Amino acid sequence: MGFYSMFRWKWLLVSGVASLSLFTFTILPATAEDGGALYNTPYDISNGERYFERQCSRCHGFDAKGNDETGAPDLTGRLRRASTEVGIFNIIREGVPGTAMLPVDADLPDTRVWQLVAYIESLRYDPNSVELAGNANAGNGLFRGKGDCDSCHMVAGRGGRLGPDLSRIGENTAPEDLLNAMVAPHDAVDPRWWTLRITGADGVARTGFRMGEDSFSVRIMDNDANLWSYRKNEIRDMQRIEESTMPSYDQLLSESELDDLVAFLFSLRREEN
Repeated sequence: MGFYSMFRWKWLLVSGVASLSLFTFTILPATAEDGGALYNTPYDISNGERYFERQCSRCHGFDAKGNDETGAPDLTGRLRRASTEVGIFNIIREGVPGTAMLPVDADLPDTRVWQLVAYIESLRYDPNSVELAGNANAGNGLFRGKGDCDSCHMVAGRGGRLGPDLSRIGENTAPEDLLNAMVAPHDAVDPRWWTLRITGADGVARTGFRMGEDSFSVRIMDNDANLWSYRKNEIRDMQRIEESTMPSYDQLLSESELDDLVAFLFSLRREEN
């Protein structure tokens, strides 16, 4: 199976933009009237997108998928602090105390804020409306068997720590992105999973994942899950490898097996009460 075969995806969005009732966690009190439905036309969404790119992408990214290092959340999946359009409106208007999320300019018209809300809503869909070709149960077996995914990835507290925890990966990752991550893992590697090779003051070279870095220090975790911290002024040499340590499954799994594995990963999300 080739890389561009991801475009053969057999999934379908049966309904439009999902209801924000999927979102959980802390709900901020609403102070705005629920007028968002008045500003959800393609024109409004386009205006909201332009404002987002100018003002919000600096933290949340142009793809709105957030930034782990700055703490800006992914806006394309389940939101943690809002369950309604009004909730999103109030977060944008008032900010979130104690975080880097500042309120928008007080002079910004409510209309523009609602357009921004409409754009954020347009980024999501109801995962239950997606039809996949694969079988999630078969994918679970592949994940823990032939694919050997759990040697690096954890799901529900079981598995390794040498890759991202996938326990809720289905909440904010579309099926085609899951497939792309498996067949072309080097395309977009989060800085958290870059590999660093560091020679410290003791002259010993160690290689590990980039766990944290600031102006004065850097910390890595090696393949045995040992943590190593270095002061940058004591580092003799540091090499950064921005490729993924994950192998491509393009030739390791068949097309149907990839379908099954994607179906399993897409099923991983927080259980609804």
